Amino acid sequence: MTNQDKHVAELTRDHSDHQQLLDQDTLISVKNVKKYFPVKGGILKRTVGHIKAVDDVSFDIKEGETLGVVGESGSGKSTLGRVILRLLEPTDGRILFEGADIAHIGNRKMREHRKNMQIVFQDPLASLNPKMSVGELIEEPLLVQTSATKAERKQKSIELLEKVGLRASDRTKYPHEFSGGQRQRISIARALALNPKFVICDEPVSALDVSIQAQVLNLMKDLQDEFGLTYLFIAHDLGVVKHISDRVAVMYLGRIAEIAPKDEIYKNPKHPYTQALLTSIPVVDTGEDTIQREKVKISGELPSPADPPSGCTFRTRCPFVHDRCAAERPELKETENGHYVACHLYT
Repeated sequence: MTNQDKHVAELTRDHSDHQQLLDQDTLISVKNVKKYFPVKGGILKRTVGHIKAVDDVSFDIKEGETLGVVGESGSGKSTLGRVILRLLEPTDGRILFEGADIAHIGNRKMREHRKNMQIVFQDPLASLNPKMSVGELIEEPLLVQTSATKAERKQKSIELLEKVGLRASDRTKYPHEFSGGQRQRISIARALALNPKFVICDEPVSALDVSIQAQVLNLMKDLQDEFGLTYLFIAHDLGVVKHISDRVAVMYLGRIAEIAPKDEIYKNPKHPYTQALLTSIPVVDTGEDTIQREKVKISGELPSPADPPSGCTFRTRCPFVHDRCAAERPELKETENGHYVACHLYT
């Protein structure tokens, strides 16, 4: 038996054991996922290092839940989303969708899962083919993944356009004829064409005006209720994440710093990075219910993922750093019911 065969056999055994432990309502389970990009150097372009875009990330998402993922630009949020969908191949780890490990299957088997896993990208103009009409864009997944007739595909595209607040006549138009908010509605309609169970939303409202953001977010919540969707919602705007999420995961330099139910994160943040993010949000005093936070200031820039600090990667910017932070990397551990934090202040 080759080393590769042993590795596959080990993964199969681990998967079987893990499947028994999964909650029945767990849809996605991400276990120790890593994504490293090689850094080439020298005349021969040999690998001289790695950019650790996602570094040992684990979490579960229950069916019908929205998990928000927040963090600074460069923290690995979008890369994580693409790895889960296998748009980028994981370097290591397991990704279980309905109990099946999709991180270690071929393209043919992965195609069977694709109709249940979709994505809405940040820039709808870049993700929509300008040479295709709206009807063709929405019908394309049906053409590739199903045996639906032309008439059935047309009817489905009309139904979806009306679901997202557009008109049936819009199917003959092209992406450039619509506003940013309308284009994002088209992207959502296309993502729903195959009746998926899981949708990754990669900063879907960050390029939109504030008034349009609210409309699109409310639309997504309505569609989630109607179709029973499960979301992984990626954003850098904590206000947006609070509006739509059930739980929130805070990422820093490729790792999860804190993950907890939405109300816990906003009322009782534990990690210094989470506290700093929340205190950076402008607060309007509306009376007794307004939460006044003590300012937590962080200095400096996000370190390079090609050369992260030893121990806790946040220690170079943390106001509470001590000796242990440089020597030992904190693990993500539960401090309260459902509230996990990776910080030596709590271990």
